[in-house]
Amino acid sequence: MATWQQFADAAPDLATAVRARLTATKHHVLATLRKDGAPRVSGTEVDLTEDGHLRLGSMSQARKGNGLKRDGRFALHANPGDDSMHDGDAKLSGIATALPGTGPDDTFELDLREVVLTTVENDELVIRLWTPEGGAREIRRK
Repeated sequence: MATWQQFADAAPDLATAVRARLTATKHHVLATLRKDGAPRVSGTEVDLTEDGHLRLGSMSQARKGNGLKRDGRFALHANPGDDSMHDGDAKLSGIATALPGTGPDDTFELDLREVVLTTVENDELVIRLWTPEGGAREIRRK
């Protein structure tokens, strides 16, 4: 797993494009797991900190936060906005860890296992992906 900064250092061009998707709109979609293993999706906001971490918050006792405390696996789909295929469709997955806090709400740091950006270029589907183990690669399909 990796921090946002480790990902950005390893794949700077991909990180720049994914960051653009994460900052283009405020609200994104987070998938977590229910107790029975079924998926749950929730709206969320993410924050890229100055020290290179990706974080999200949850109101105290919200199902989203409680689910992440129980099982930190997540998938985050960046809101594609109005022109998603031009700028790309970004998805990130990994493990969320609750940070100690002083307030009533929960904050989670997101450790990345995979980052994917999907675009269409010249009538080709272009999938750019990165994992800590495999680094960055690109797949093109007509």
